[in-house]
Amino acid sequence: MKLNEKRQSFLKMLPGVDHVLEVAGTKPIFEDIPKSVLVRCVRSVIQDLRIIILDDKMDIKEEDLSESAILEKVKTCAQNAMTPNLLRVINATGVVMHTNLGRSILAAEAVENISLVAGSYSNLEFDLSKGVRGSRYSAVEDILCEISGAQAAMVVNNNAGAVLLCLETIAKGKKVIVSRGELVEIGGSFRIPDIMAKSGGILKEVGTTNRTHLKDYESAIESDTGLLLKVHKSNYSVVGFTAEVSVKDMVEIGTKYHIPVMEDLGSGTFIDFSQYGLLKEPTVQESVATGADVVTFSGDKLLGGPQAGIIVGKKDILDRIKQNPLTRALRIDKLTLAALESTLRLYLDKDKAIAAIPTLRMLTLSYDEIAKKADRLYNLLKNINDARLSIKLIDLSSQAGGGALPLLDLPSRCVGIHVKGLSVNTVERYMRNNTPPIIGRIEDDLFIIDLRTIQEDELQLIESAFSGMFRDL
Repeated sequence: MKLNEKRQSFLKMLPGVDHVLEVAGTKPIFEDIPKSVLVRCVRSVIQDLRIIILDDKMDIKEEDLSESAILEKVKTCAQNAMTPNLLRVINATGVVMHTNLGRSILAAEAVENISLVAGSYSNLEFDLSKGVRGSRYSAVEDILCEISGAQAAMVVNNNAGAVLLCLETIAKGKKVIVSRGELVEIGGSFRIPDIMAKSGGILKEVGTTNRTHLKDYESAIESDTGLLLKVHKSNYSVVGFTAEVSVKDMVEIGTKYHIPVMEDLGSGTFIDFSQYGLLKEPTVQESVATGADVVTFSGDKLLGGPQAGIIVGKKDILDRIKQNPLTRALRIDKLTLAALESTLRLYLDKDKAIAAIPTLRMLTLSYDEIAKKADRLYNLLKNINDARLSIKLIDLSSQAGGGALPLLDLPSRCVGIHVKGLSVNTVERYMRNNTPPIIGRIEDDLFIIDLRTIQEDELQLIESAFSGMFRDL
């Protein structure tokens, strides 16, 4: 039989959609699959098989067209269709605030509060003491002011939104003076000049890339200057022959010329990380104490909470920002507020915050603590007892991630894995397609698992994934 004739016979063997649906209806595995999903999957499987048959370059066998083989493909398609796109993953990369993996893990208290608020009605915008409509910002304003020392506070959906809202409120149609070395771009092509343009503010650059002086700001002030803006270089650093002006000095100029001063901290923090042997980052409290009129920062980076843009500062300016119509477009929902409030309450006790907020805990983990976890994983994998599996304990560095602490290398203990007969890319792909997916990194032809970002309950899941891989080989 010629090849084209064989493929013609394969086309005749393809069952119709209605027949496959009828057979599928008798199988218990399809009972919980919505009919619309099942119909779509059956059509997709049959169409894919038809394409393969018609393509002389693609291999296909008669058994691929059997009823059982087709139903297996339909089952896989249906299961994929019913699986959520957003999944839990195991972060083995060593990047603590991994933007692609959702940044900060929430504290248990925040997760519990989200569940409580999500599963019932709440006083989101209802003043229980007065029995009238209230403000959603009241849920977190007092505690933000207590922690930061600011007069007033509010929260929007993210820090880019916070910066946009503040600029639009304070400096629309006016000049905003910024050091040239602070015109940053962060992930997702968020650029300060672009946000400035959208806000209606007029960018006025001063200084050079590496050096900006107090006189540069003062000489740039004109009658239409509306704001002095300080932008923290969260995701990069300029070293060597450098100079920059402190917020405190900018505030002195602002006071002299009656111009407000704003600082965008990016990855804001309430914790002085230098106390834990890490690099010094300016804290929110320090920025507020300089007298800055407005300070903005993220909720889901070094703060360790949900995605949010937090604005703190002086009451008169915050009142104006709250009245801006853009505020409604950028406001956060009840679940974010529930998570943020619970996270902030942990900061009332610094030691409790370090222990309970996963981001802070991972950043401040000692090498010895990480090494103990690495030893436990090493022993679990050794117990698989497969000669093809080679395991090494390696000292490497973790990263903070999330556009924060760019110069910080965190000493870490890692497990490096090589599987005889498999490329490291094949191992990485298998782990990435595991349930739950395990996202590691590749170095020196090894699949690297960095234990800094591995949670205690994930060690056994990693062992199970590798055990399953060897069963499948």
